Amino acid sequence: MFPATLFDYNGVLVDDEAVHLAAFRDVLAPLGITISEAEYWDRYLGYDDRGVFRAVLNAAGRPAPDAEVARLVEAKRPAYLERATGTLRGFDGATDRVRRQAAAGPVVIVSGALRDEIELGLSVLGVRGDVSGIVSAEDTARSKPDPEGYELGLSLLSRLGVGEPSDAVVFEDSLDGILAAKAAGLTCVAVAHSYPRAALEEAGADLTVPRIADVSDDALRALYRQRRS
Repeated sequence: MFPATLFDYNGVLVDDEAVHLAAFRDVLAPLGITISEAEYWDRYLGYDDRGVFRAVLNAAGRPAPDAEVARLVEAKRPAYLERATGTLRGFDGATDRVRRQAAAGPVVIVSGALRDEIELGLSVLGVRGDVSGIVSAEDTARSKPDPEGYELGLSLLSRLGVGEPSDAVVFEDSLDGILAAKAAGLTCVAVAHSYPRAALEEAGADLTVPRIADVSDDALRALYRQRRS
């Protein structure tokens, strides 16, 4: 088994993209800007909050200075948490997979979500104690598909005793996330919670499955042997 694991969060462990879209709409409505569901899934899914707001403002022909983007991010934080608290749900199999990976070695979350959002989700899943570290949006200057988040995750794993990219497996759901993982030299398992498997394979995923519940230990062992050969 891979001795270390890097999990994306939104769309892999928790089913909250609809919550994010609603929170974005809450914040953008006073500006007279709307996002359709199709636009969100097609254009913005792989971005962190900063990336979404900057891209949406640019698409609307509005300036997107850092101060305005930061204001919108902070306005979305309570909107998301209010909507998610009490209603947030994990994907079937997510808790079990985190615990199985943690039994093999350290687990780190690498996500464009804000830290308090991730902490909420890990608490809902009951796996906070199984996670050794978190790389969140506050820790990075660039969102996926830039590999910065996964590079920070590898640095964290190195401090935990896992020093080689070949020893870590990534779980992702987005095309940008796969590109980021591969750019960091990592093996990537993609779950088709958000995109068709064919699109995930085309983006470069090493293994695709319909759901995180469909990941098997045997498939991961085979992937690890292949990576180490």
